[in-house]
This record gives sequence, C-alpha cells and structure tokens, in this order.
Amino acid sequence: MPVFSYKAKDGPKKAISGIIEAENQDIALSRLDKMGYFVLSIGAGKEKKGFKSSFEIFQRISLKHISLFTRQLSDLLDAGVPLLESIDILSKQADNTLLSTVMDEIYTDIKDGKSLSESLARYPKLFSPLYVNMVASGETGGILESVLARLADFYEKEEEIKSKIKAALTYPVLMFFAGTGTIIVLLTFVIPKLVVMFEDMGQRLPLPTRILVSSSDFIVEFWWVPVAIMFLIIILFKRLKNTKEGGLIIDRWKLAIPLVGKLIQKVEVSRFSRTLATLLENGVPILESLNIVKNTITNRAISGEIERAAKDVSEGNKLAASLGRGLWIPVFVTNMIAVGEESGSLEQTLLKISDTYARQVDRTTKTLTSLLEPAMILIMGSIVGFIVISMLLPIFQINILIH
Repeated sequence: MPVFSYKAKDGPKKAISGIIEAENQDIALSRLDKMGYFVLSIGAGKEKKGFKSSFEIFQRISLKHISLFTRQLSDLLDAGVPLLESIDILSKQADNTLLSTVMDEIYTDIKDGKSLSESLARYPKLFSPLYVNMVASGETGGILESVLARLADFYEKEEEIKSKIKAALTYPVLMFFAGTGTIIVLLTFVIPKLVVMFEDMGQRLPLPTRILVSSSDFIVEFWWVPVAIMFLIIILFKRLKNTKEGGLIIDRWKLAIPLVGKLIQKVEVSRFSRTLATLLENGVPILESLNIVKNTITNRAISGEIERAAKDVSEGNKLAASLGRGLWIPVFVTNMIAVGEESGSLEQTLLKISDTYARQVDRTTKTLTSLLEPAMILIMGSIVGFIVISMLLPIFQINILIH
C-alpha cells in the first residue's frame, strides 16, 4: 500500500509530522482530517520500517529503556489516563530521541485505528513476540495495565541479571586490556631502545633477553600478522555461528566450558521458566507459549530442546517428560515442572524455578569472578615479570663481569 509523509497541526500549538498508509493521497487526507489534524503539507513518502535509520547511528534503545517505558505506561493506564494520552506523555518526556520517535509512530498508528499490539509488532527488534502476544492478550481481556506491569517485572528481572553479570566482569576485562596495553607498550617502545644500548656494549645477551628481543622485533615489523589472524578468526567464527549446524556446535561447546557453561545454562533456564510462567499466567496456550519461549533463548542447544518438547506436547505428552529427554534442562527443573503439572500450579512452580536459578546465577557469577581476577593477575603478572627480568639480566651480567 502507498505511504504518504505529512506535516500537520494537532491543535493550536503542537506541530507534528509522520507517515500514513492509504490507497491514494485523497484518502490519506481524509484519514488525517478524521484524526483531528490540520494538514499543512503531504506527499509521497518511503515505506515505514519501524524507525528512522538516521538515528540508529547515534542512539540505540536498550532493554532498560523498554523496561522503563513498559512500567510508566502501566502506571499511567492504572491511574486512568487513556492509552493515546499516555503514549503522548511518554513520547514527550523520553530522554532517548529514537524511542521518542518510535512512540510518536505508535501514537499515530493507534490514532489511525490500529491496536497497541499491532503497532508494537512493527518493531520486532524492540518488542519481542513475548511482549506483543502478552499485550494482545491484555487488550482482549481488558487487563492491559496489569499485563504491562507483569511485563515490566519480567524485563526488570532480565535487566537485573544482565547488570550483575556485566558488573562482575567489568574489573577482569579492564585488567585484561590494561595488562595487554602495558605489554604492547613495553614490546614496541621500551625494548627497542634498550636493545640499542645492549648492542653498543657488545655483550652476548642471555637466552630470555634474546627471546624477548626477537618477540619485540617480530611485533614491531610484523604487527599486522597477529592482527590479520585475529580478524580472520573472528570472521570465520561469525560465519560459522550464523549457520544452523555451526551455531549449534558453538553453543554446545559453550555449555561444555567449566563454570562458564553452568552459568549460561542457569541464565537460560531462569529465562525459560520466567518467560513461560509469564505467558501462561496471561492465558496464552502452552503450545503457543513454548514456541514463543524458544525464540527468547539465545543458546541454540537449549532452544532446540524446547522446540522438541513443544512437538512432544503437541502429540499429547507431558511437558516435564518431554524436557527430561534432553541433555541441558536439569533434572531438578523437570521434577519441579512435573510436580507443578500434577498439582495444577505450573505457573507458580515455574516462577519458583526462575527465582532459584536467578539466585544461582548470582552465586556462580561471583564464584567465576573470584577465580577470574587472580587468574588474570597471575597471567599478566607473569608476562610483565618475564619482560622486566629479561631486561634486567644483561645489566646483572655486566655487573658480575665488572666485579
């Protein structure tokens, strides 16, 4: 359908601009008039793609922004503010220009007769199938504000887990880059100047010093070789990851890494349980819920097991038994789900599983960090120590010969 861009007045003071779909320009003008706009100009526009690409270069909408938007929209609706007015208020007070643009387009869509869920579905990178389906169920049941409150709780929990992991890994990552930078500076700037001094002395250098000098010469002259190899590995890794078989192999390998694999598994199990519980609580059928949940799981090995479980459930099998046939869903989880299915309290059981594994994620992250920090200190300290000793050995050797 053709798309038209327009500029109009919404009331005596507010000037707006946007795009609208219509069969022709006359119909577009008629629709804008019915929406209460005084059209200043209208012309052929580009097809809507979600939000303006020019903003993407400078800004992005994070999970935190979506969580805050959802919470504020829920609070406004709960206070009795109409949906259109709530969207307009949030658009004006948004500190993210890109998010404000998205909300303006959502506002236009709703005013043009679309439902909130239909409008949100145009932005799959921002609003997941979980989000859209839950909003649709809230609109159907007339409980949109409570559904949005649950979604806000869900996204805040997700953000909390991610923030804890990022905070725990910040210090080791900074240490790695600081140590690597120090080593590069020593090898490329300090060592070459000392080599000139050692050569003037005419003294045969000790083996560790010769190894260090050779390493320094190689990095100074052929620095592009390790850089090229690194980029080649990254490109090959990304290409392999983007294939179905390669991505599955990589994700299985991640789960097999000591400690790290356990952390990934616990994060995914917590997300699976919380997402499924949230969907079931809002009346989404279990088969549809499982198909939505599998798309929220980032590890393809675990996602594949959920997909197989959904197929088994469609054939009349119990969820716990279906999940129990896999390798990556813990026995504790399947046993708890089995109890929930038998007692008719599956949603509450899944929430308990999610909370349990969220706490385990916190503990595992702390354990991993406590091991990572001394390991980084030991590795970087050993490398820097070798460089320092290798530089000092010729000086010690000269002192011994003099005395």
